[in-house]
Order: sequence, then C-alpha cells, then structure tokens
Amino acid sequence: MTKLTVLAVALGMSFAAAAQGQSITYKDQADLHDIAAAVSAERIEQDITKLVSFGTRHTLSETESDTRGIGAARRWIKAEFDKISAACGGCLEVYYQSEVISGEARIPDATEVVSVIAVQRGKIDPSRYVIMSGDIDSRVTDVMDFESDAPGANDNASGVAGTLEAARVLSQYEFAGTIVYAALAGEEQGLFGGRIMAKQAQQDGWRIKAVLNNDMIGNTEGINGVIDNTTARIFAEGTRMDETADDARRRRFTGGEVDSPSRNLARYIDWMADRYIENLDTMVIYRLDRFARGGHHRPFNDLGFPGVRIMETNENYNRQHQDLRVEDGIAYGDTLDGVDFDYAAKLTALNAVSLAGMAWAPSPPAQVQISGAVSADTTLKWQAPSAAEADHVAGYRVYWRHTDAPNWEFSRDVGNVTEYTLENIVIDNYFFGVASISKDGYESPVVFPGPAGAFGE
Repeated sequence: MTKLTVLAVALGMSFAAAAQGQSITYKDQADLHDIAAAVSAERIEQDITKLVSFGTRHTLSETESDTRGIGAARRWIKAEFDKISAACGGCLEVYYQSEVISGEARIPDATEVVSVIAVQRGKIDPSRYVIMSGDIDSRVTDVMDFESDAPGANDNASGVAGTLEAARVLSQYEFAGTIVYAALAGEEQGLFGGRIMAKQAQQDGWRIKAVLNNDMIGNTEGINGVIDNTTARIFAEGTRMDETADDARRRRFTGGEVDSPSRNLARYIDWMADRYIENLDTMVIYRLDRFARGGHHRPFNDLGFPGVRIMETNENYNRQHQDLRVEDGIAYGDTLDGVDFDYAAKLTALNAVSLAGMAWAPSPPAQVQISGAVSADTTLKWQAPSAAEADHVAGYRVYWRHTDAPNWEFSRDVGNVTEYTLENIVIDNYFFGVASISKDGYESPVVFPGPAGAFGE
C-alpha cells in the first residue's frame, strides 16, 4: 500500500467517524406550522395604519392628546395588549415600564421614556424568558424635530405591529417558558427603552435566553433597486460584550469567536425559517448590527444576554429618517405605501415560531464543558436540568461541525445524561455544542462549551 493510499484511507476513516450517518435530524412540529399560518397580514396592516395615524411618535412629542404623538400611540398599544389578554382569559401581564431621562444629547430636558410590556408566563420554568421587541418611536431628518409628521410606517410601526400580532397568535397556547412582547420607546434618541428594560430584567433576575429585536420588517424594495420578498437578515454579535480577560484568554486557545449565544440563537432562527416559513431564506450576518449602526438588542447584549436583530434584506434610505417631501421626482418619507404587509407577516411568523419553539423547549444546557486534548475522543459535560424541568427534559443532542462551516453539520441524540464521549472524533478538528430536547421533541438552541457560548444559568 502506497503512502498516498494510506493517507486517503486515513482521511476517509476520519470523515466517516465525523459523520457516522448522523446528519442533522429534528422532529417536525405541527403546532409550529399552525402558528406560522395563523399570522395575519391584514391585521398587521391595520396595526401599522393605526400607528401611522398618530402623526408622529417621536420620543419628545405630544403625550396628552388622544390622537397625536407618542402618548396616544403607547396608550393604544397597551389597549391592544389588554384586548389580547382579555381574549385569552388574562394570560398576559400588561404594564408600562418607564424612566425619566435628561441631560442626554438627544433628550436634553427631563422626559419620561415609556415602553409597553406584555408578559405571558411559562407553566414549567417561568423565570426563563424569550423576548420579541419592536420600537414605538419615529423620526424625520432632524432627530430633534418632534413636531413634523413622522409616519414611521416601516421604521418601526412594522416591528410593533409584528410584536402585537405574535402576541395574538401565541397567546392561544401555553408554554414551558415565559414569552415577553415589548414595544420599546426612545430607540431613535439613544436606545433608551432597551436600556431601561435590560437593566430592570437584570435586577429582577430574569434568565433571558433570547431577545428578537424587530426593526424594519416591512420593506421589500431596496435603495439598490432590488425588489425581494424572499430573504431577511439576522444580525448577531460575535464575542460576548461581558467577556472577562480570563474568558478571552481561554477563547484564544479553545475557540468560540463565532459561537456566542447570539450567534447560535441566530442559527436557531435560521433553521426555523428553513423548516416552517415558506419562501424565506434568512442571512445570518456576523455583525452586531448594520455597519456602524445600532438597534434595541444592543443594550441586552451589553449585559450579556443573547439577542439578535431581525429585519428586511434591502433597505430604502429614501424612506428612513426623512422629512416628507418630493425632490427631483423622488418621494421621501416612511409612509404606508412603502410597506409590504405580506412580507411583514412572513417575518412576524418567523419570530412567532422561533419564540414558540424556544418556549416549548427546555432551557439551553448550562455549564457545558469540553475535553479531549491529545486524545482520539471528545467528551462533553453539562449540568443536569433544574428540578422544575426534570420531567420536561427527554434528553440531549450533541452537535459538531467543521471549524469553517457556518452551521452545525452533524448531531447525535445521547439520551438523558450529563456527559457523553464522541469516540474517534478529534476535538482539534471540529466545533461542538449541546442542545436540550423536550419530551414532545422541542429543541433549545445549541450551546457552545465554556463561557464564550454560555446562555447563562
């Protein structure tokens, strides 16, 4: 046997050991198909139209009027959440969350920034949270102009309407974990609604496993001339913002740069699009947000919570942050005619099935560890489920992929254990992770070992 033959045989054995017939498998869930189908483009159009009717929703705008300004808008949003709650027998806890902000560049005078929160408590693990959010406020060219009409049809009445619609659909079900629907204020003035909510959640001990920030989910005609209703973007940061110096040193030697909890959350949502949303391909983008820009998931990321931004693929800058006008035959402004309501419904459905899948699944595994240096085998360990979830967990699934692969390639169901060894799969050549599986087949996001990939306790 020649040296080349020996090498080929060895490589073949290596790849066979990696796969061993274990391509990615999952249990198709009929309820998730039903949830996707239940999302209504007509209701989303009605909600966006209503939000636009308030003229402006600028953070510094009118609060006393019943028909104009951010005060009227947030009262209407709360009333809608209250209606949804009444329809499900009081299943939502609906409240305002606020803080007075002053002395900021975009909020110089004391202003109460008020968000609207609706909480659907989980039945098994209520202290575990997944969150969907959209931004209430709107603006024109001058970020300090709170008097001019700022319809904000796409930016971001679309995100708020999607959040309301997801609440309507998901409130018809009960979940293991808690789902939160948030209409956040003050985004254009400095992400204040998200800052307030993230800080309060941390103080209250919320175990947040996912924040799905929806900011502009209704435009399909880009400034680049592309018209596309079949793709969407998911922005997800890399290394954790709260990473310590010791964590960074460990990551340098063990990896994890592309496996933050936010990145694996994005992969989970991407899988949901493939499985449950017809004619939608999502792009997972390895960046916190669009280049040098930001959104309301960032305050959660800043405190170590997994969070992503979901939005349209092709933006139209003539319709963002613009005074209403026509120049050289071009209409500027964020008006209703720039929103594709069917597309907004499609992205809302993606949020809804992702929230439901995570809320029905057990909590992502905690304290995931890995070992196998200078060995033919790789061993993963993780913490046993909490007492509350012990009867909910059927077992675990171990994942691995080549280090240059964007998505998980191989998996193996390993049973209801807290340690598993992949024999003859060399730790140096792959990235690894673990997901929790419920008794009815719902699966958590994959957790990369160590602090780089941890979703928290």
